[in-house]
Amino acid sequence: LKDLREDNDLTQEQVAIILNCARNTYSQYENGKRQIPTEILIKLSRFYKTSIDYILDETDEIKPYKRKNK
Repeated sequence: LKDLREDNDLTQEQVAIILNCARNTYSQYENGKRQIPTEILIKLSRFYKTSIDYILDETDEIKPYKRKNK
Protein backbone atom coordinates (compact mmCIF):
# COMPACT_ATOMS: atom_id res chain seq x y z
CA LEU A 1 0.00 0.00 0.00
CA LYS A 2 2.81 2.37 0.88
CA ASP A 3 4.59 1.58 -2.40
CA LEU A 4 1.45 2.33 -4.41
CA ARG A 5 1.01 5.63 -2.61
CA GLU A 6 4.64 6.63 -3.06
CA ASP A 7 4.69 5.53 -6.71
CA ASN A 8 1.84 7.98 -7.26
CA ASP A 9 3.63 10.79 -5.36
CA LEU A 10 0.89 11.02 -2.74
CA THR A 11 1.02 11.70 0.97
CA GLN A 12 -0.91 9.73 3.56
CA GLU A 13 -3.04 12.84 4.09
CA GLN A 14 -3.97 13.01 0.40
CA VAL A 15 -4.98 9.34 0.28
CA ALA A 16 -6.95 9.71 3.53
CA ILE A 17 -8.90 12.59 1.96
CA ILE A 18 -9.66 10.47 -1.12
CA LEU A 19 -10.88 7.65 1.15
CA ASN A 20 -12.75 10.05 3.44
CA CYS A 21 -10.94 8.82 6.55
CA ALA A 22 -8.50 10.23 9.10
CA ARG A 23 -4.79 10.25 8.21
CA ASN A 24 -4.07 8.20 11.33
CA THR A 25 -6.59 5.57 10.23
CA TYR A 26 -5.01 5.37 6.80
CA SER A 27 -1.56 5.13 8.39
CA GLN A 28 -2.75 2.14 10.41
CA TYR A 29 -4.01 0.46 7.20
CA GLU A 30 -0.64 1.08 5.57
CA ASN A 31 1.32 -0.26 8.55
CA GLY A 32 -0.88 -3.33 9.03
CA LYS A 33 -2.11 -2.23 12.45
CA ARG A 34 -5.74 -2.10 11.31
CA GLN A 35 -7.58 -4.29 8.84
CA ILE A 36 -8.79 -2.51 5.74
CA PRO A 37 -12.58 -2.63 5.34
CA THR A 38 -13.90 -4.07 2.09
CA GLU A 39 -15.33 -0.75 0.88
CA ILE A 40 -11.92 0.90 1.37
CA LEU A 41 -10.19 -1.93 -0.50
CA ILE A 42 -12.57 -1.40 -3.41
CA LYS A 43 -11.93 2.36 -3.43
CA LEU A 44 -8.17 1.80 -3.32
CA SER A 45 -8.21 -0.77 -6.13
CA ARG A 46 -10.27 1.53 -8.34
CA PHE A 47 -8.17 4.58 -7.51
CA TYR A 48 -4.85 2.82 -8.19
CA LYS A 49 -6.32 0.77 -11.07
CA THR A 50 -5.14 -2.52 -9.61
CA SER A 51 -6.64 -5.59 -7.95
CA ILE A 52 -7.47 -6.05 -4.31
CA ASP A 53 -5.16 -9.08 -4.37
CA TYR A 54 -2.27 -6.79 -5.32
CA ILE A 55 -3.10 -4.37 -2.51
CA LEU A 56 -3.22 -7.28 -0.05
CA ASP A 57 0.14 -8.56 -1.36
CA GLU A 58 -1.38 -11.81 -2.64
CA THR A 59 0.00 -11.32 -6.16
CA ASP A 60 2.84 -9.49 -7.87
CA GLU A 61 0.64 -8.72 -10.89
CA ILE A 62 -0.28 -5.04 -10.68
CA LYS A 63 -2.60 -5.17 -13.72
CA PRO A 64 -6.21 -5.33 -12.53
CA TYR A 65 -8.64 -8.08 -13.37
CA LYS A 66 -11.26 -7.41 -15.99
CA ARG A 67 -14.24 -5.87 -14.20
CA LYS A 68 -17.76 -7.20 -14.40
CA ASN A 69 -20.29 -5.11 -16.30
CA LYS A 70 -23.05 -4.10 -13.94
